[in-house]
Amino acid sequence: MRILIIEDDTATAAYIQKGLIEAGHTVDTATQGDDGLAMAINEHYQVLIVDRMLPVLDGLSLVSTLREHNNHTPTLILSALGEVDDRVEGLRMGGDDYLTKPFSFSELLARLEALVRRTTTETKATVLQVGNLTMDLLGREVKREGQVIDLQPREFRLLEYLMRHSNQVVTRTMLLENVWDYNFDPQTNVIDVHISRLRSKIDKNFSYQLLNTIRGAGYILRESKA
Repeated sequence: MRILIIEDDTATAAYIQKGLIEAGHTVDTATQGDDGLAMAINEHYQVLIVDRMLPVLDGLSLVSTLREHNNHTPTLILSALGEVDDRVEGLRMGGDDYLTKPFSFSELLARLEALVRRTTTETKATVLQVGNLTMDLLGREVKREGQVIDLQPREFRLLEYLMRHSNQVVTRTMLLENVWDYNFDPQTNVIDVHISRLRSKIDKNFSYQLLNTIRGAGYILRESKA
């Protein structure tokens, strides 16, 4: 698993990171809420560990903001606040699980594994929609404003990935790993070519642009004109 720890207590973060790395996982860390939010939005993680009390941006606000950006990465909230009302608030703000400090590492690891397992076994939607663009995964049909758009298999897969991560910045590395299943030469223009072709099909002659390039970061499929 690729895991992001957002925890301002360096000793706690180091303890969790060490255990997760020893368990075979890839781990990134952030010590402030705003930094952690940016990493969670701009990178791809399978699960997040978020401390409730963070500087700059508290953990609950961080999780709530992620959900508002259509980012549903499974999230385990850590907190010294363990009353029922505290746990309920954490879950209602968008957390998927809530673990009270102090905790055992074995329980934390088991909860993370359960969160990821639950996510990967959930039935995926068969119809995706971003703004006035729809994708029927069973019928393999894409429409915008009711007009059928003919896509090649790789273009369809690329668009599906972008739609599943709508309103999030998707990096070139994420696309290479998840759409092509290869690690191409970083200098390859294969992504640029496919993005250009896809943009001409889903945006050209329509009322506004959905697929945007974020210079120096990647691409984003936005569901509105804003």
